[in-house]
Amino acid sequence: MAPKIPESVLKKQATQAKIATQAKQASYEAKQKKRQDKKDAIAASKKYSAEYQAAEAAAVANRRQAKAAGGFFVPPMPKLALIIRIRGTIGVSPKAKKIMQLFRLRQIHNATFVKLNESTIRMLRLIEPYVTYGYPTQSTVEKLVYKRGFGKLNKQRIPIADNSVIEEGVGSVGVKCCADLIHEIYTVGPHFKEANNFLWPFKLTSPRGGFSNKTKLVHFLEGGEAGNRGEEINKLVKRMI
Repeated sequence: MAPKIPESVLKKQATQAKIATQAKQASYEAKQKKRQDKKDAIAASKKYSAEYQAAEAAAVANRRQAKAAGGFFVPPMPKLALIIRIRGTIGVSPKAKKIMQLFRLRQIHNATFVKLNESTIRMLRLIEPYVTYGYPTQSTVEKLVYKRGFGKLNKQRIPIADNSVIEEGVGSVGVKCCADLIHEIYTVGPHFKEANNFLWPFKLTSPRGGFSNKTKLVHFLEGGEAGNRGEEINKLVKRMI
């Protein structure tokens, strides 16, 4: 006669079998979700790429049409600016220091994106001696996110090594992958604030070739480094990534 198995052992075996089944199901669902997320990310990337190319082609067509008509094509005002802090804390006025804190530029060579409107333009003019800024291209935004991108999760600086980091941070507003994040930032979409706040300020290096001590405090238009440099910000970022 086979020995009777204690009831406690039978219960334990049943519980362990149940846990194993649940773990297997959870693993299968996670794999399916990862596969679907990858498909969605690739589809989003293709869609946004087509959108950027169409916008570029439209701008070229408008310039050609204006030239043929003997006029000039005036592009719309930029909606996005990239600000880079180029000076330290010595000699900074309290007002400028406060504005740089609002822009999250707490350290030298920190960079952040800012939505351009009347109030932010006025604030930028007040801190022009301490920062340089301009209008980034889609390629520059992409390089910054891919090469220097860190997200803010639970007040911690987490590297964006996976789309799951983005989904956890801003998935609630429909931003689920790198392509979504770059598109939301570059086009200054309806959830720009959430996407930008999720991104930790970029920590850039000193530019290759360096800044000149003689011209660092002079405005860009006067041959210096500070202030608004328009499209030229993209060349500077390339040297600092």
